Amino acid sequence: MSLKHPAERGETGRRGFFDRLAQRASYFSSSPLFFILCVALVLAWLAGYVFGAGDAYEQAIGTALTAVTLLLVALLKNAELRSEAAIQHKLDALATGMLEAIRNEGQQADPMLERAIGLDEEL
Repeated sequence: MSLKHPAERGETGRRGFFDRLAQRASYFSSSPLFFILCVALVLAWLAGYVFGAGDAYEQAIGTALTAVTLLLVALLKNAELRSEAAIQHKLDALATGMLEAIRNEGQQADPMLERAIGLDEEL
């Protein structure tokens, strides 16, 4: 078990089993089939109220809805963190490129840019 950011788990350029599973589940949860399954689950819950199903039925459907919700929250958080890391990586590359271009032209870079990307000591 790892408590690291999803982008920092495993080897560089290689994702772990959970991350691959989360990616596939994320793709599935955004598909029309998953939407239809969710609608069917909600309709089954609603039918329990309309037709006076027993408490056990309502509890089972409620538990299924809760489980699906919890899994979706976990998937969304994983996808959010991976997306955030990818965007940050791209922004870092753009800022580094800007700083190098400014310095190659012989101009003084904005100190805020240098501090923001943390390269003022490296370059």
